[in-house]
Amino acid sequence: MATRTETPRSETPGKPTREELAGPAHDQKSQAIDDKSRDMDKFQSQVLDQYLDGQADHGVVADELAARSLIPPNTAAQRSFAFVGSEIPTVHAENCVACMECIIICPDIAIRSRGVTEEKLEASLNNLPDDGARDGMRKQFVKTRKLWKSFEKKGEEPAYFSLWIDPDRCKGCGVCVEVCGSRNALSMREKSPEQMESYAEGVNFVKQEFPPTPQEYISEKRLTDKYMQESCWVSDGGAGSCAGCGEISAINMALTATSIKYGKNMAIVASTGCNTVYSSTYPYNIFDVPWTNSLFENGPTTAMGVRMRLDQEGKEDTKLWVFGGDGAMFDIGFQALSRLLTSSMNINVLVLDTQAYSNTGGQASTATYMGQNAKMSVHGSEIPGKMDRRKELGLIAMNHPDVFVAQISPSYYNHYLKTVLEALEYPGPSVLIAYSACTPEHQIADHMTFQQGLSVVNSRAFPLYVYDPRKGESFKERLELKANPSYKKDWHVDEKTGERITQDFVWFARSEGRFSKQFDKDGNPSETLLKSQDDRLKNWHTLQELAGVLKPQS
Repeated sequence: MATRTETPRSETPGKPTREELAGPAHDQKSQAIDDKSRDMDKFQSQVLDQYLDGQADHGVVADELAARSLIPPNTAAQRSFAFVGSEIPTVHAENCVACMECIIICPDIAIRSRGVTEEKLEASLNNLPDDGARDGMRKQFVKTRKLWKSFEKKGEEPAYFSLWIDPDRCKGCGVCVEVCGSRNALSMREKSPEQMESYAEGVNFVKQEFPPTPQEYISEKRLTDKYMQESCWVSDGGAGSCAGCGEISAINMALTATSIKYGKNMAIVASTGCNTVYSSTYPYNIFDVPWTNSLFENGPTTAMGVRMRLDQEGKEDTKLWVFGGDGAMFDIGFQALSRLLTSSMNINVLVLDTQAYSNTGGQASTATYMGQNAKMSVHGSEIPGKMDRRKELGLIAMNHPDVFVAQISPSYYNHYLKTVLEALEYPGPSVLIAYSACTPEHQIADHMTFQQGLSVVNSRAFPLYVYDPRKGESFKERLELKANPSYKKDWHVDEKTGERITQDFVWFARSEGRFSKQFDKDGNPSETLLKSQDDRLKNWHTLQELAGVLKPQS
């Protein structure tokens, strides 16, 4: 049997051996890491520190990263909003049930939690200087049913639970207090220098002494529990968004759900809009994953190019998000979105639906409701606000071949997180239209974005639905409406207060300033608003008919 003798690659002219290649490749990788670390150190000292010290006008140099329009990841984590707002939440630990709702909905990622064993807690408290400090800190850790009583009942080691407000993140919107509701574990109070110092000391102590809640105390069945693990957070706060911003809550929830299932293996293409302004106000970048900003009319097109390149590199498992608002998806960028939806590419689209061009001061869009007061559709003596009907992007998207489509609201957070994971698992394009309450354009108080995210769904103004092509061949099989209250009826009637309150579109409109001119001095709705309500009911009937809930009229 002949033995094959190979000529060593080193003996082949011009071709190095595998060993010769391995050394330089390893060296190049190490060099790249060193270069990245050195670039970050340089950015910190030459740029970021100057901004943090208020010396940017005098000390910032023209660095290489700025020349390439690059901002390092997560630099916004060093930003402080302690000077914003006159109030800050107070934690009433004895009332906390560890539901995690406040952390999930917080626009500013300003609330941290810890699950800690008694042994670890006592050991850490001994590092405090005196009994008074130890007693004060100990009161913040409570025995909840979730982490203490249930584990104790199973004969397993239980854990204390605590919540902490980060004064450098919090803008004082009060959304957390609203979502906590009758549990009364949170309330707002006036800021004072002493209190802010105490908050900062508490958060620093918790960060230094306690790692995020151990895995054994986190239920795999509850997506909300995953928020106890800060490694799942794609942003650590610092966004320059308005207090109570609904958009940033929608983004944070989508990215955290992605990270829960797939880790940080994702990338983002962001269409120009509010989302790009508050995410990357130089030199602050809020994200810990790669992302790029494109013009608002071609975000989906850019995402298609990014997807193709990722696939060429063998990174088919990398999840790709494209964000955009009304202009990017409903209006000027609609054609680009439509092209993406016919591509069969595995791209996830998050539409931040504010019903207005918030970034340009509240211009009307095709997502705007009839009768809404908006720039370029201002309510006047001749024309009572926007008169054309709202475009239903979801219905249009459903008529593209095999596209996963959903309308979601951050206030229905369990439905939101579950739907995001279903979209990520879908092997093709997905469109998630997320209701994004905008405090200035909807003319609502900062703390009301959570409540409005509930009301807009209950009133059929923005119904929840999931359209999944995997569920069957017909619309009836694919379309699901059950997340909506009273989904078989025209309107939901709330009887919790002892009164029968019909939560129709007029009921919803009364709660927002953008519809205020549609009511007379006695509170009676205008003819325009009643037409808008009829439009919302017709849209709801269409969805009911497609889902097989409402029989078509003969």
